[in-house]
Amino acid sequence: MEDLPSANDCLQPGTFIDSEHPAIVTLATALADPAGDAVKTAVALYYRVRDGIRYNPYLVETAPGAYRASVTLAAGEGWCVTKALLLAALGRAAGIPARVGYADVRNHLSTERLRQAMQTDVYYFHGYTSLYLDGRWVKATPAFNIELCEKFGLRPLEFDGRQDSLYHAFDVAGNRHMEYLNERGEYFDLPFEELMAVMREHYPRMLHGDADAGIPRAADWDADVAREVAG
Repeated sequence: MEDLPSANDCLQPGTFIDSEHPAIVTLATALADPAGDAVKTAVALYYRVRDGIRYNPYLVETAPGAYRASVTLAAGEGWCVTKALLLAALGRAAGIPARVGYADVRNHLSTERLRQAMQTDVYYFHGYTSLYLDGRWVKATPAFNIELCEKFGLRPLEFDGRQDSLYHAFDVAGNRHMEYLNERGEYFDLPFEELMAVMREHYPRMLHGDADAGIPRAADWDADVAREVAG
């Protein structure tokens, strides 16, 4: 892991956190608190990404361009890594220093297709965003949209801009949901080559662009979720 980037550094655009993109700037400006309150702005950005960009873990690509925040915004869907990059880009565009962090987690939200492709319940390189607010870094995890949480009986992950927003250990029914196993650190931008190396090591059947990809681009996450919930 590289040295942690400073708050001042984390106001600049990156290759994947393309905070200077016109669509990113337009949305960040529209959601900014009129009184200039950075915490209120951060909260608004978080919920826009959490619920306005649908979670879809079938979108793991090998092409670097697919990971640009502006691409995720235009698509209206993404997975934990790309949604975290988008939140970071919006934060920087709104004048809030932002970086991206990664952890390995054991996650019990899945579908049969995803289990077959991953062959594990460990999600390596789970992505989150870290925002610099009121003189400290605060973690925000915007991956699971509220509709998905309701279908799976999960507590939606809230964010108030003051406390770390990390996944609940248990779902509404008291079943195990998420367990954090390993912190990989926080970065100025997506460490793309490191991510690809980890994906190829652990999920050789996941990556779109690899010959042996196990999840076709046409696979319907929402339909698979409906089948999973139906039992």
